[in-house]
Amino acid sequence: MTTIYLATVGGVSIVREADGIWSGSTQLKDQPIECVLVDVRKPNIAYCGTLGSGLYKTKDGGLNWVPCVNLASRKVTALAMNASGILFAGTEPSEIFRSEDGGATWTALSAPTQLPSSAKWSFPPRPHTHHVRAILPDRNHPCGLHVAVEAGALVRSYDEGAHWLDRVPSAPKDTHSLVADPLDPCKFLSAAGDGFFQSDDKGETWKRFEEGLEETYCWSLAIASGPTTVQLMSVATGAYGAHYEQMSNSFMYRREGDGAWQKICRGLPAAHRHRAAAIAENVSEPGVFYLSTEGLVFRSLDGGSSWKELLISWVNGMSKHAVQIAAI
Repeated sequence: MTTIYLATVGGVSIVREADGIWSGSTQLKDQPIECVLVDVRKPNIAYCGTLGSGLYKTKDGGLNWVPCVNLASRKVTALAMNASGILFAGTEPSEIFRSEDGGATWTALSAPTQLPSSAKWSFPPRPHTHHVRAILPDRNHPCGLHVAVEAGALVRSYDEGAHWLDRVPSAPKDTHSLVADPLDPCKFLSAAGDGFFQSDDKGETWKRFEEGLEETYCWSLAIASGPTTVQLMSVATGAYGAHYEQMSNSFMYRREGDGAWQKICRGLPAAHRHRAAAIAENVSEPGVFYLSTEGLVFRSLDGGSSWKELLISWVNGMSKHAVQIAAI
């Protein structure tokens, strides 16, 4: 049975499949949800971060959600879990918290805002502040963390947040999605507002890889866990085309390995009818991807080459647009 979690501005929507039938419901409908995370070791456990009411956790596959009181009233904008099951939460303003007990208690890491570049960090819609957009635990280094601040920097720590290294000059400044290649944990990929970037040395240096891209405002990025090296990315003409319904103009791209990007559209709505899609691989089905935009959910069984809309029977409706998706 597949379960899909969708972070939307009007709650967390959960879609389930049983015997080929898809059903959906929305919980926390009064909360703007910014991020979702599934515990791959315990599929019924998931977390979602809200813009102002902290972090919530479910132990029953999304039927019921309870607040993690230690982060109450926080704006939780990013979530991650390392191979040991340690949780990390990023917030606005940019802070990172750590939990070893499944979210019951949290400890603040040292503040990355002490770094020199932080004086220039700023999120354009709220220019007085900034937030953690993505957290990537380093699979080669048990205490390694790579953190994207929107907007301003990619920063690193090799002692689990006790000390931070500032951005390198070649790195993107506006990373939205940050992933590591499952077949090469030294290769990092960044979908950023300032383009698509790749690092082959764990973030020490970065290069643009935009061959085939006609647009370069990059939003959501997913990569196949194996055995292929397929990457999928949602891209828009700019921030307005990605995030504003009246000006929506977004596209989907696909590439294999370090090849050129190719625009894909089979089964997807027209570009001018949807904002930038949220994409994720189903962690229990390598190579199967899910995508959501404008209240619709699509599935690809062929590595993103073609898509089919899921026919979902909603109990209480889904919010209009998802900003992040997780599937298991």
